[in-house]
Amino acid sequence: MSRLENENGRPLLTDRIYEEKEEEEAAYEEAEKVHIVRDEYESERDLEYGVGCGGAPPFSWKKLWLFTGPGFLMSIAFLDPGNLEGDLQAGAVAGYSLLWLLMWATAMGLLVQLLSARLGVATGRHLAELCREEYPTWAGRVLWVMAELALIGSDIQEVIGSAIAIQILTNGILPLWGGVVITALDCFVFLFLENYGIRKLEAVFAVLIGTMAVAFAWMFGQTKPSGSELLIGILVPKLSSRTIQKAVGVVGCVIMPHNVFLHSALVQSREIDRKQKYRVQEAINYYSIEATIALTVSFIINLFVTAVFAKGFYNTDIADSIGLVNAGQYLQDKYGGGFFPILYIWGIGLLAAGQSSTITGTYAGQFIMGGFLNFKMKKWLRSLITRSCAIVPTIIVAIVFDKSEGSVDVLNEWLNVLQSIQIPFALIPLLCLVSKEQIMGSFKIGPLYQTTAWLVAALVIMINGYLLHDFFSSAVSGVLYTGFVTVFTASYGSFIVYLIARGINFTPWRSKAELS
Repeated sequence: MSRLENENGRPLLTDRIYEEKEEEEAAYEEAEKVHIVRDEYESERDLEYGVGCGGAPPFSWKKLWLFTGPGFLMSIAFLDPGNLEGDLQAGAVAGYSLLWLLMWATAMGLLVQLLSARLGVATGRHLAELCREEYPTWAGRVLWVMAELALIGSDIQEVIGSAIAIQILTNGILPLWGGVVITALDCFVFLFLENYGIRKLEAVFAVLIGTMAVAFAWMFGQTKPSGSELLIGILVPKLSSRTIQKAVGVVGCVIMPHNVFLHSALVQSREIDRKQKYRVQEAINYYSIEATIALTVSFIINLFVTAVFAKGFYNTDIADSIGLVNAGQYLQDKYGGGFFPILYIWGIGLLAAGQSSTITGTYAGQFIMGGFLNFKMKKWLRSLITRSCAIVPTIIVAIVFDKSEGSVDVLNEWLNVLQSIQIPFALIPLLCLVSKEQIMGSFKIGPLYQTTAWLVAALVIMINGYLLHDFFSSAVSGVLYTGFVTVFTASYGSFIVYLIARGINFTPWRSKAELS
């Protein structure tokens, strides 16, 4: 059979698809996937509802349970230590006034994650794989480097957060770098759990999310924030010159680049009959419900943290100086010991957030590396490489920055900037891909959805652009800085324009479902 190629030297259409089936590294092997069991009465119900002839399968709680898991793993990125620090600082500086923004930022994050899940379900491939296929090799490599940098930056924050929690729970006996080493071992825990199946791994994450919910709800109950002020903060938008920077931080830390890649891969852990379009649509529907529930839970947990610090520290002299390192001690000084000291409740919640997010970071790193580079490697080795990329610099950072409370907060600011820079390189390819019929087939998003998604993406990119400008304006000055910023901005903007222009003219491609 002749082998057609596009301008990038890649095989086209059917030749390409069947070659990939044999050679590509899949997100999940068939034996690893969760089988969506059909009960003995489902065929009868399908006939009753006209399924396959234009009708939709009826809702099933059992199926929703089987599809539940990927959305909750994804939601952990909304609860990582970086987000918790943003929550506590927003509460201390702005009180309850930014809760409305937290809610809408979570809604924007949900929209992006629904698009990521839709892409993975409809194509049977995840975002990193599709970026490698649809962009030229040089652009794919740049996107890969950007994704890895975003992941490393996020992982450093998460590991440092875990180390701070371990330091709290050991009464300061362990130094920060010691907590980093302990946290590094979760890579091996992850590998151990993965051998027992994806559902077991998802159960562990459910326990960690439950631990966060209980810990922060307990803090909420102990501090007794004002219910009326909390409700007003959610429903009435307020913004002032004093709170604008924290508002930007609230929005900026919600959408994590590595999480966009992760969710499109996680949804492939379920076995779906892609030859039947209504089954694909059914999976998209269940994943949408599950992701909405998961991010509602994450919003409530974030709300607890913001409200606790709003109640305790808003309009106080120490409001501007609170960060992850000293937050627990400030809570302890304010509210005392009680039956179970609030310092340790905070430490337990922070540890659950840090441990769960570092494991999902390892998971995301596997998919990003495998998808962009397309080489087969044993999972334990890939996890070890992914974890080492973050742990080695984190240990160095922990030793260097373990001198004062403020130094860790400065580090977090730089890491937030690093991740803000990477956001367009996950969002733009995602929006271009889900909008193309050649890639999504009948599951491409419609004009209204496209417009809304692009507006959200533009808003997030502009907000992060403001954050970058504000940070660099105050952090660096001089002729050298001006020249660097000019060159960087021109290169950065040019690549974003290229990604959009290339996305408009993707090589015609059809999903495996349409060609099988």
